[in-house]
Amino acid sequence: MSGAQAHWDEVYRSRTATAVSWYRPHLDVSLALLRHAGLHASTRLVDVGGGASTLVDDLLSLGLTDITVLDLSQAALDAARERLGARGKTVRWLAANLLEADFAPTAFDLWHDRAVLHFLSAPADAARYAAQAALAVRPGGHAVIGGFAPDGPERCSGLPVARRSANDVAALLGDAFALVEEHREQHTTPSGNTQAFAYALLQRR
Repeated sequence: MSGAQAHWDEVYRSRTATAVSWYRPHLDVSLALLRHAGLHASTRLVDVGGGASTLVDDLLSLGLTDITVLDLSQAALDAARERLGARGKTVRWLAANLLEADFAPTAFDLWHDRAVLHFLSAPADAARYAAQAALAVRPGGHAVIGGFAPDGPERCSGLPVARRSANDVAALLGDAFALVEEHREQHTTPSGNTQAFAYALLQRR
């Protein structure tokens, strides 16, 4: 087990999914941007770093049948699977390091990430992330990527983060993607603190 995997497994084993700072009952901004990107029942979607997020619940309620949830932490995925019960049987649950995941080319119509990329501050890791997204998303498909904005927190769950604007994210993903829309969110944590998030909706060229 890697140090990062052990860290996130401990986070999800020591706190409930509704107590972590990034918890929201519904990822409203993500859902709005995914709809803008053409989300529909037959969409092939991957939620990278999806963990115990409720996004998968809402996607299932919208009728999606081709959902992959990838996370470094098996404990996070187990929490989501337990919550969903029989509803989660159609979901592909993948415990893996995103940077090492064996994605099939053009496997997905939509790539969703809320707060994975902002943990990748090393240039080599960020470049690998961009390469994985370019490989996995079909031409004409989209990516919705959110993380701490430039005026957001400098750390999350005890770890340093890279704060980026939507334009920063677009620059990082390079010529393979074009920025379509940007959005800011003031997220209120379960403890009542506010955190500035920036989201980018990008289209695969």
